[in-house]
Amino acid sequence: MAAITAALVKELRDKTGAGMMDCKAALSANDGNLEAAIDWLRAKGLAKAAKKAGRVAAEGLVAVTVQGTEGVVAEVNSETDFVARNPEFQALAKSIADVALERGGDVEALLGHHYPGGGTVQEAIANAIATIGENMTLRRVAALKVSSGVIGSYVHGAIADGLGKIGVIVALESTGKGDELAALGRQLAMHVAATNPVALDLASVDPEVLEREKAILAEKNAGKPAHVLEKITESGLKSYAKENCLLEQAYIHDGSKSVAQVLKEIEGKVGAPVKLSGFARFALGEGIEKEEQDFAAEVAAVGGTAG
Repeated sequence: MAAITAALVKELRDKTGAGMMDCKAALSANDGNLEAAIDWLRAKGLAKAAKKAGRVAAEGLVAVTVQGTEGVVAEVNSETDFVARNPEFQALAKSIADVALERGGDVEALLGHHYPGGGTVQEAIANAIATIGENMTLRRVAALKVSSGVIGSYVHGAIADGLGKIGVIVALESTGKGDELAALGRQLAMHVAATNPVALDLASVDPEVLEREKAILAEKNAGKPAHVLEKITESGLKSYAKENCLLEQAYIHDGSKSVAQVLKEIEGKVGAPVKLSGFARFALGEGIEKEEQDFAAEVAAVGGTAG
């Protein structure tokens, strides 16, 4: 039997849009023959999905599901905003988030898990593509869990319960009063939706990002003595943290306090220490390069007048 390499799996996935696990199975079943594997996937009901897989899916929905001390946010993309209002697509996005709540936030693993009603999540997406007629993808999933406390959530631009354009979950670790924590969790989730922090604190920021900030400060202050530059860099990073790190940001519901100060103050109300241990924020389509279409050029081409 031919070796099934990662490169071959990737090539098949790029050609068909099928999930990694399905691609591995197709290649294994066809002794590594790429064309036969494509036909095998088509025979399994992925033909329409494969034809549409090359089209950019940058619309869709962000789904948020919270149950007890666990929460999930998932982005399921479609080609047009119109599909996001389709009840079948909404049910798909919600159900995928529900499965992720049980199975975790690894997308590739999630695609192979059982989907309510039968088959896998990947097959459910393929069926929706065939039925609705647009390319769709499960782009990303994030899951948070606390040992005790609450998962706060907020959906911005909601078109149905737990479905919208921006979805946020935040994790509050505490043994304090649940109702007070739940109220704070929602307020913090709204804060995250509005400010889009890059990390919890400066220590959590990607080291490459910090090095870039330091390099910019050094370039702006080139020629200054080393001890002066060190103080400028320290001050500059503090300013960066106040703008970009959740705990240091000014709280949107009370700009006179930082998020860290708000957390400290509420400990008296809930009767226990409160720790903000994590957050996840998905904004629909962020980072996806959308195809720019020149409508005038399309019309000219159809009419045979394109130059």
